[in-house]
Amino acid sequence: MQKKNMVKAAVAVFAALALFTGCSKKAENGDFLSAVQQKGKLVVAQEGTWAPWTFHDEKGDLVGFDKEVADAIAAKLGVKAEFAEGEWDGLFAGLDAKRYDIIVNGVEYTAERAEKYDFTEPYAYIHTALIVRTGDDRIKTFEDLKGMTTTNSIGSTYMELAEQYGAKVLGVDSLEQTLEMVLSGRADATLNADVSFYDYMSVHPEAPLTVVALTPDASNVVIPVRKGAENASFKAAVDTAIKELKADGTIGKISMKYFGSDLTK
Repeated sequence: MQKKNMVKAAVAVFAALALFTGCSKKAENGDFLSAVQQKGKLVVAQEGTWAPWTFHDEKGDLVGFDKEVADAIAAKLGVKAEFAEGEWDGLFAGLDAKRYDIIVNGVEYTAERAEKYDFTEPYAYIHTALIVRTGDDRIKTFEDLKGMTTTNSIGSTYMELAEQYGAKVLGVDSLEQTLEMVLSGRADATLNADVSFYDYMSVHPEAPLTVVALTPDASNVVIPVRKGAENASFKAAVDTAIKELKADGTIGKISMKYFGSDLTK
């Protein structure tokens, strides 16, 4: 009897080892979704300085629209989100180096970025605002940026757009810095998400800043994923999570909380 029990125990141990080995081999063979679920966490890169997308509250805790969206996506994958903060251009370098699993930081889809990364289902839609000091009549359209000085995060779509219109761009680290440079006259204008600017103005209603133009078409806010077959199931799982979170109103509610409007519409 005792011998039979020992045999059963041995079989159980070998079965467990086979299962574990199978999972490990799956991860080693490039199934990134299995690797993420095996470690039980999703490493999410964010700036932490771009309210209300990602920022720190009065207690110093990381909060914001993208923080809560990332938490919800991680929960759909059956893991917990672990956040890593850095400057905008460093987020992509960290994704390339596999220090981060994804970037959830108001990233807009561009054809140029699509050459290097795969992108998920859009989880929000925004317009780009052209912002100047109130009363500055030199800039009324994006075309007026030629020869002017703007300020934006290095490598951002806003920086690229300003340069396309012929502006000289000064790189900074946060939305507040860009607006402070416009207010002080060190920059003629800045480009940013319209919803981010309106959020800033709700906190600083006295700031003499004005939106003089908006891009006519909305930009897709997406999550970049490293290209490659090993990431296909991971991207599909994140796509499914986003679709479900949009369908059940979760992302819409988070958006209303931080922006006062539903960016999924």
